[in-house]
Amino acid sequence: MKETTRQKYMDAMSRRAELIQKADDAFSVGDVDEGKNLTAQAAALNPEIEGYQALMVQEDKFAGQGKPPMGREEQEKAEDRAETLKKGGRITFSAEEVGKALGLRVMGSTTLATGTLAEPTRVGTTIRETIGPVSSIVDQVYVQDLTGCQAILEPILTAEMEAQVGKVATLAGTARTVSDPTFSAAKISPYEANVTSFVDRNLSRLTPVAYEEKIRSLAMRSLRRKVASLIYNGDGQATPDMFGIRTAKDVGGNALFKTVTVSSISAGFLDAIVYAYGSDEEVGGNARLFLNKADLQAIGSLRNSDGDRYYEIVPDPANANTGRILDGGLIVPYTIGSALTALSGGGGSSGAMLYGDPMNYELGLFGPYSIRIDESVKAVERMNAILGDVFIGGNLIVNDGFIVATMAGG
Repeated sequence: MKETTRQKYMDAMSRRAELIQKADDAFSVGDVDEGKNLTAQAAALNPEIEGYQALMVQEDKFAGQGKPPMGREEQEKAEDRAETLKKGGRITFSAEEVGKALGLRVMGSTTLATGTLAEPTRVGTTIRETIGPVSSIVDQVYVQDLTGCQAILEPILTAEMEAQVGKVATLAGTARTVSDPTFSAAKISPYEANVTSFVDRNLSRLTPVAYEEKIRSLAMRSLRRKVASLIYNGDGQATPDMFGIRTAKDVGGNALFKTVTVSSISAGFLDAIVYAYGSDEEVGGNARLFLNKADLQAIGSLRNSDGDRYYEIVPDPANANTGRILDGGLIVPYTIGSALTALSGGGGSSGAMLYGDPMNYELGLFGPYSIRIDESVKAVERMNAILGDVFIGGNLIVNDGFIVATMAGG
């Protein structure tokens, strides 16, 4: 049987995923050359994959197929929601639906949605937009469905027990020295995130399913971008409701991150950040670097006296938002975050790089995400406003769970 374009596309995606996994394995054991070779092989598949994607768009356009057909119940729900939106009503998506649409690994959910923020084929051929990727940190943190909770306290171990030793004859008959562990807690409270997007009124001429899908896609993408910013920087209040990595504190007001000051982005500066993270008996610990693109460019631009790079940047072939920084045997995974202010270019102390295991940050989804359409906001421009509201919360749930690096003298 002849392979369809979709089958060829899936096969190419599978081959690329396998190469990326092999590259990860190679980098994890320090085989940099093999990792780079496998990464290059994976990247070489991108033109083939993009070609299949373009073919599928054309095939769907002329064959009228679009996405795989929905089940009757799913289609009826989408049509009902579309009619509600057109009549000015409000619709809601459960925390589980939000998690799926954002591509989040919600604890307790057995499914992981991928690609749901891409433009639906049927709609994308009707209304085109300039879309930039959103920082992948929203895919990397720990996510909990906290529907029904007013807030939660996550217990944190801040100091371990310390075993005591001594001569048997000396300790016999005496009270042993007490060494109790120390605990604290991180509070995660709901904080409102609201998003607003504008679309041409002609969008309502689409079929009900395509209309509902388009509205959902725009609203979820906008929410995803806002959530990424909140994870990095928090809500900006003096007494935060939602803590970001840079503002994380326990219930006693103690910072849950460590700080490092670097003098400049120069050769060897990453050592001060990487080796400050974790205990005295580990390096790395599933950590990655989160930084502004301008800082990544500054790192890649460093040269020695012979004109060779100090650091080599290897983007991830499957996700241009992530990659690795190579410094000889030191391999530092990175994620680009536009919500972070760059250290380079005069960012100074207001800028920051973050280094740590993203699973040390918990993102809570407090209930459903409601969306409605308002036709009056930009009536003259013939635009409809998509208005969305949801309660979310977050905080670091591990003491010293991240390194926050700032520039000296900023």
